[in-house]
Formats: sequence, C-alpha cells, structure tokens
Amino acid sequence: MKEFRRNILITGGAGFIGSHVIRRFINNYPQYRIINADSLTYAGNLANLEDVKDASNYIFVKADICNFELMQDIFHKYNIDSVIHLAAESHVDRSIKDPFAFAHTNIMGTLNLLEAAKRTWKNSEAVNGEYRNMFYHVSTDEVYGDLDFDGTLFTESTAYDPHSPYSASKASSDHFVRAYHDTYNLPIVISNCSNNYGSHQFPEKLIPLFINNIRHNKPLPVYGKGENVRDWLWVNDHARAIDVIFHEGKIRETYNIGGFNEWTNIDLIKVIIKTVDRLLGRAEGTSDNLITYVTDRAGHDLRYAIDSTKLKNELGWKPSLQFEEGIEITVKWYLENQKWLDNVTSGDYQRYYDNMYRDR
Repeated sequence: MKEFRRNILITGGAGFIGSHVIRRFINNYPQYRIINADSLTYAGNLANLEDVKDASNYIFVKADICNFELMQDIFHKYNIDSVIHLAAESHVDRSIKDPFAFAHTNIMGTLNLLEAAKRTWKNSEAVNGEYRNMFYHVSTDEVYGDLDFDGTLFTESTAYDPHSPYSASKASSDHFVRAYHDTYNLPIVISNCSNNYGSHQFPEKLIPLFINNIRHNKPLPVYGKGENVRDWLWVNDHARAIDVIFHEGKIRETYNIGGFNEWTNIDLIKVIIKTVDRLLGRAEGTSDNLITYVTDRAGHDLRYAIDSTKLKNELGWKPSLQFEEGIEITVKWYLENQKWLDNVTSGDYQRYYDNMYRDR
C-alpha cells in the first residue's frame, strides 16, 4: 500500500468551495491522501468532483460532522493528521428560517471535529519548527458585521459583530477554534473570506440563481434598492489562498481573504445581465426588465469589504483575476453545463444520493 506524506480530512468537500479545494489538493499534491467527508445535504453534490473521483489519493466518506463517534472513527481509520474544515450551513436566508440547524452544524459540528482532533493528536508540538498537525478552519467575513460607506475595511483585528443566525454561528465556531488552541495547544489557523463566485455553486446563491433565471426569463429578485455592497472573489483564488495558508500560515493566526473588488448588488446584477444576454446572442438590455425589487432581508448588512493586505505581505497571495474576467468564465461555465444546473435545480441529484446511501 502506498505511503502518503499527509492524510488530510477536508469537510464539506462536495460543496461549492470545498470541491475546488479538493480538486486543487488532489492534483497538486499526489503525496497527500485527501479524505472528503460530506453529508451530501442539498448543497453537496459529488458531480462537482466527477473529474477526480477515481484519483488514487482520494477517498470519499459520506459523514455528518455532527456525529462525534463517526468523526472519531474517521480520524483513527485514516490516520488523519490535518483538517481543512469547510462544512457549514451557509445561506443567510435559510438561517433566518431555521437558526437551530445552523447552530447545530456550524457550532456543534465544529466542536466535534476539534475534540476528535484533540483526542487523536496526542502530541501536537512543533518538531524542528514545523507542526505535523494542523486544524484549518475556513470562516466568513460576515462575522465582522457590516461597514459604512466610508472606505473602511475588515482587518484581522476587527471586532466581531454578527447580525444573522448564520454569521453568529460562524463567529461562535471561530471562538471555539481559538479556544482549543489556547486551552489544549491544538495547532489551528483561521481564514475569513469574502463572497465567492465561480463554477459549481448551488443555485440559491445570487450569481448562479440570476444566470439561470435570465436563461429562463424569470424574475431577478433584488433586496431593497440593491445598494448593499459585497466584496467578490473568484473561488479558484480562494482555493489557492487556502493552499498557501495551509502550508505557510502561522499557528493561531487569522488571515482575511478578499478580492479588493466591491460591487453594489444592483451593479453586479447589471453586469450579469449584460454578460448572459451577450453570450446567449440576445440584444443588450433584453433582460433588464426581469429586475424585480423585493422586501429587504431582515438584518441585511449594508457593506462587506475585506483587507487582505496581511495575506499578501506575509504569504505572497493576491487575486489572479479581475472581476470582469472571472464573471465571464463563470457565466460561460453555467451556460455550458446546463445538465449540471438542471440536475441541481430539479433535486434529482439528491434523490440519487439518498437511494445510493440508504442502506449504508
């Protein structure tokens, strides 16, 4: 049997960001064995990893991070020495309707993983300045609250001020991760990232939802006046940042990941409309009338903007694409992968997995 240099557990690897991280690590590090633990809820789709499913350094395990005994078993069975924790409930609207699910997965699930790591990694001291073990927790910029239109940015020292059940659950999980370092000396690192866009994103999120709605001439629901601002980052650049932080980040440090790429929702939507209409061969402005203003979301944060200067200066990372390039690539992917999109929006993929794993 082949010996691997590391056995890395990546949680939520069948999801949007997770699948890009899985693919990067499988392809770039054949000396690592990648164990993908995903419960395959609505946002998890193994079709996102179809191109790497047979890789010799890849194992998929259907597993819920809220099952502590199962997490312990996975740590022992696969000799897990590192974790990249991405599994989370992440859609704000869903958190408003069902905050208990978000607290359960994002807080208790993270705590289960931390405790399994603590019990498994008996000695996490550095050897020759390097740690054998690493617990990398992937978080969000939403834990910081929101910003005024004054040019200020979220830094790693910005005080936490979450405003939704989703962001509150992620803030709590961040605190637990740091506490496990401070109390048990568990080697940890955290990153907080801005909004991601790219291929394989579940189409309840703004960009794939609107691409699909434009394609079908359906309304484009815009909260309030569309004036809320978000900082957008291409998902492949996020995966690359996770790679750099995992390998070069300092223990107990936090790194903000952002694109220095702020857009109001309405301006972003207009770019999407223009791009989709052009790629579908429609006249410019054809789909403008699909914009429909709806009642604003409860607790809707005004502005997010990440300062990723620390990550750039200390670890040399910066975004590789301008937004216009990234959105062109993204729109093309969704238009060229209608089968994937239709399968997800119909729910067929989830019924398939429910049947596949029913008796396991």
